[in-house]
Amino acid sequence: LADAGVKAEELDLVIVATATPDYPFPSTACQVQDRIGAKHAGAFDLAAGCSGFVYGLSVASQMVASGLYQKILVIGAETLSRITDWTDRNTCVLFGDGAGAAVVGRVEEGLGVLALELGSDGSGAMELYQPAGGSRRPASHETIDEHGHFIRMNGREVFKFAARTMPATCKRVLAKAGLKVQDVDILFPHQANLRIIDNAVKHLKIDPDKVWVNIEKYGNTSAACIPVCLVEAQQEGRLHKGDVVLAVAFGTGLNWASIVLKWAK
Repeated sequence: LADAGVKAEELDLVIVATATPDYPFPSTACQVQDRIGAKHAGAFDLAAGCSGFVYGLSVASQMVASGLYQKILVIGAETLSRITDWTDRNTCVLFGDGAGAAVVGRVEEGLGVLALELGSDGSGAMELYQPAGGSRRPASHETIDEHGHFIRMNGREVFKFAARTMPATCKRVLAKAGLKVQDVDILFPHQANLRIIDNAVKHLKIDPDKVWVNIEKYGNTSAACIPVCLVEAQQEGRLHKGDVVLAVAFGTGLNWASIVLKWAK
């Protein structure tokens, strides 16, 4: 809020993208709304896993574009350490905790969101999921003994899905914006796996120097990945007004999301 020069009372809406809310209900967004003093804002959580922040940006940008709201706070926040099985070496070395946020509002003509794409393939839902704790399998001695409240992932299938999906959605969303890969100034890929990022770079034929990577610092922080990348890039002077920014994520669902924008700050 300070970075955007916006007061909490000016916010119309708070969206928190998370797979690890404090409670099943109330929403984490309502708690945030209260604690920051956004007394005029609505609030809701958005469950799209690792793609959550880009999904949140998509929702917020359309609400602003329609004139419904003026200023929306979009947050990606995760505490994946709380649902990580430390005895499962297939997953426990991958994930991290993190949070990032952005204020979405009106900008000058030609800047802001140029195109976006959201997609899903629910046939792969059980390749990355948390088996217990929901209404289908509520907590019990059995679910606890089975480690059912932790992340379960079929790494091989998720890798294949991501390797196929990330380059394809990037190409489609750029086409929607009337742009080519060469026009991109900086790419923010979901920080899940370096091989997946390298695969996307190879298929997109994008200059590796234009690709932001920080997975070695934080691991996969799910919905927090993209906003953390954005903040780091801004703080390090890599983002300039008018830059073409491409962000892409994939995750549980299975789903994906990509967005192209011209940086307005």
